[in-house]
Amino acid sequence: MKKYFFSLIAITLFSCQPKDPKQNPILPIKGTWQLITGTIIEKGDTIVTDYTKNLSFIKIINDTHFAFLKHDLTKGKGESKAFDAGGGTYTLKDSLYTERLEYYKQKEWEGGEFSFIVTLKNDTLTQTGIEKVEGAGINRVNTEVYMRVKR
Repeated sequence: MKKYFFSLIAITLFSCQPKDPKQNPILPIKGTWQLITGTIIEKGDTIVTDYTKNLSFIKIINDTHFAFLKHDLTKGKGESKAFDAGGGTYTLKDSLYTERLEYYKQKEWEGGEFSFIVTLKNDTLTQTGIEKVEGAGINRVNTEVYMRVKR
């Protein structure tokens, strides 16, 4: 009986050990990211935007917050006269990246929570998730591919 009891204790203690961080590493997403392509699927239509031509879009991620900035590279003279910005807080659990948008020019988006599955391969970050904003009539799948900005 003692042998059984000690075996049970050993198994219990072993199973309570913390996981090896190498088995489940935290994705190193902190930094500055340049958006390369964005793909929106909404109501059966797919729109792919190439952010390497006439547009610049960066996302900055620190320990607790994210911010994004988009502007046109034609200085207002091309078709894509654009400026956009926003930000807020985020959480990352395994590959689930969730943004809580606190600042945005379209107020119905503020307070929204948007969850994405993120993958990181070398210096390429891909995030895919559903953007749903009832007040704006938005319900779509958004996939964004970023490259890490190096100094």
